[in-house]
Amino acid sequence: MTWALIGSISDIPRRGARCIETPQGKIAVFRTAEDRVFAIEDHCPHKGGPLSQGIVHGAAVTCPLHNWVISLETGKALGADEGAVRTIPIKVENDMLFVALATVTDCAA
Repeated sequence: MTWALIGSISDIPRRGARCIETPQGKIAVFRTAEDRVFAIEDHCPHKGGPLSQGIVHGAAVTCPLHNWVISLETGKALGADEGAVRTIPIKVENDMLFVALATVTDCAA
């Protein structure tokens, strides 16, 4: 697995997100209030809403368009909703964030 440096954990506010552009599409990188980090595709399985602009609570994010709640751990919709997004391996080493991709470029979030 190739790990690509995408920045520092301090680049993402607690309970916030950052978006990165990859050859496979946009990925949202989230930081929880407990400083856990997760990476998932940046589109809701419902209507494609930008999950990186959603509200982070616990280990989940609420889509800003229609309030679907997506697990940051599994990528699956929670509650009665059905659907899922791809999760991307991510790790923190010495406060630096790495995702399992060959090439990444920052994009606005």
